Amino acid sequence: MTETETKLDRRLNIFRPDLADEKLQGKVTAERFVKGSPAQITVPVIGLRPKPDLTAGIDTELLLGETLQVFERSNGWAWVQADADGYAGYLPETAFGETVVATHRISAPRTFLYPQAELRKPPLAALSMGSLVRFVGEEETRGTRYLMTEKGEGVIAAHCQSVEEAQTGDYVSIALRFLETPYLWGGRSGFGIDCSGLVQLSMAMTGKSVLRDTDMQVKSVGTEIDRADLRRGDLVFWKGHVGIMEDEKTLLHANGHTMNVARENLDEAIKRIGWLYELPTAFRRP
Repeated sequence: MTETETKLDRRLNIFRPDLADEKLQGKVTAERFVKGSPAQITVPVIGLRPKPDLTAGIDTELLLGETLQVFERSNGWAWVQADADGYAGYLPETAFGETVVATHRISAPRTFLYPQAELRKPPLAALSMGSLVRFVGEEETRGTRYLMTEKGEGVIAAHCQSVEEAQTGDYVSIALRFLETPYLWGGRSGFGIDCSGLVQLSMAMTGKSVLRDTDMQVKSVGTEIDRADLRRGDLVFWKGHVGIMEDEKTLLHANGHTMNVARENLDEAIKRIGWLYELPTAFRRP
């Protein structure tokens, strides 16, 4: 392995001795280099894993409608890289298909996909905030408006927003909508979320694109500030953890202590977290 290869992050780059992304030619050694093929997630949410094994823990998740590049298909698995944040990993081939242009994103923390414009019908699936869907029309049933897919499936219109719709700049208000959402290592959806996933998804809903993991975010999000200057929207980083300041004294974070997204006094959080992650490593303003 070359010095360059040892420095490349496998989470953000496609390379192995037998195969690598063509963009890495000259940087890594591989038997062959390939160009990724575009695809799109077709299931509500799917874990992206460091190896093609369902018993392997997930690194992150991809949501319905998100696009990716496929570099390899083998034994029912695919080696892919997400377009939104560049995260690379493995997922089942059954989780994606051909790309279509999405018209809307889900704006509620969670909602349902119904077989028709009728909320009394058993839903076909549950969708998370951030999911991307193509709708071709709308219908109204007993005063409730639905956006309709080409298959005649419906989603409550109030739970969606156009992909072109102006977004609020206060990502903290989005993060607060996930209060009490279960903590899930690698989670990035309204069904389960981790600390950096909460930051990434909330910011994405306000048009801000950030990297996925805490070690990536602490190096790339915003500018460093002093603790005394903390205000709403600032980030507090530990080695392996991140939280969002709701105000000057209150931390909002997905955490393994309460096992959900919760509010906590910052001073008390620092004291409690210290035994595991020591003191905060950085305070940053997006």
